[in-house]
Formats: sequence, C-alpha cells, structure tokens
Amino acid sequence: MKKITIAIDGFSSTGKSTLAKQLAQQLGYVYVDTGAMYRAVTLYAMQHGFVSPHHLDAEGLTADLKQITLHFVFNTELGYGEMYLNGVNVEREIRTLEVSSLVSKVAEISAVRAKLVEQQQAMGKEKGVVMDGRDIGTVVFPDAALKIYMTASPETRAQRRFAELQAKGDSVTYEAVLQNVNERDYIDTHRADSPLVKADDAIELDNSNLSREAQLQRVLEWVAAKTKSM
Repeated sequence: MKKITIAIDGFSSTGKSTLAKQLAQQLGYVYVDTGAMYRAVTLYAMQHGFVSPHHLDAEGLTADLKQITLHFVFNTELGYGEMYLNGVNVEREIRTLEVSSLVSKVAEISAVRAKLVEQQQAMGKEKGVVMDGRDIGTVVFPDAALKIYMTASPETRAQRRFAELQAKGDSVTYEAVLQNVNERDYIDTHRADSPLVKADDAIELDNSNLSREAQLQRVLEWVAAKTKSM
C-alpha cells in the first residue's frame, strides 16, 4: 500500500493523539505529536520565567529558542515516542493542567510556531507519517493526502481530560478542566498566526458518541479509500 501523509487537526482533548498513535501502529507509519512539542516549549518557558498565568515574555522566549532542543525517543513498551526536552524525558511534566493552561499562549508566538513547523515538516518529508495538532492540514502539510478535523462538545472533551488527569493522580476539578478547554478553544481559534480552522478538503470527525475502536475503523476505511485512488 502506498504511504501517504495523514494530517489530524482539531480541538483540545478530542483524542487526536490517541487516534494518531493507533493509525501509526496499524499502518506502520511514524507518529509525530506536535502538541507535545508545543507543551515542551511551554514547560521550558515556565521553568525560565517566560510565562505564567498573568505574564508572557514573548521576546525573552524568542531570544532563548536556540537553547531549546526537542526530540522524540521511541519507547518500545508504550509503542510511541516520548518527548525529550534538552535531553530530559518530560512526557509526564508536559501533560499537567498547569502546562495545558499556558500552552495556547506560547503557541501564539510566531517565532515558536516557525521553529516547530520547520522541524515538523522535516520529520514528515518522506511521507508515511501521521501528525496531529492545530495547523497540520493548513500550514505544516497543506498537501497532505488525508486531512481529518476532529471535534466533540466541550463538555465531552472536558470529561475525558478530567478522567485522564484523575487517573494520573492529579488533583483537579471538572469545572477547572472545562474552563481550560473553553479558554484553549478561544485562543486556538482566534490567534493571528495559524489559527485552528478546518481545511477546505478535511473530513470532519465528531467523536462525541464514537468509541475508540469504531473511530479507528472509520478512519482506516478513509485511508484505504485514499490510497486506492492514488
């Protein structure tokens, strides 16, 4: 089967990464979690005082971007690559609600987006890649063979995220998670640089009432149809 580039965009907590990982494993593709890259930069910015709930030093972070090295290291037990920031595994640290509450602010910075988009395009130049994020089908890979736009109600997404955080032992409330989901939605869709929008040729996937298994099978059918027509 001919390998293609699969771009998955959508709102936070729609399960983009879960679907992308499943697809990569089923198809033997490379999976790239672009959200983890933005989260890692956000963690760096938090650690160095460039961002906080009421502060953003975009110029300072931009000047420091050359100090940031990001790469994925494949974990055979998990079946996907974990994010390393300057040589340190930060996979758990970047998934906290604190990072979630600030990542959209950092992602608004044009210099950050330019640095990460360049890396993402290099990762996917050979095709046979599944990449998820906010601007994959519109900016990173506008010529991707298959573009998927994922959505679900804010309440459904907040409940999913709340359950994930609770399972990890994080002390959070559903109300705080829902507020974070709504705030991120607004920032992601209203930022000046590469806002979250559905590409004209993207297939919308509302998974509010879909199981992970049903969702995967539906998308695998789309992949098969797309590769057959090429």
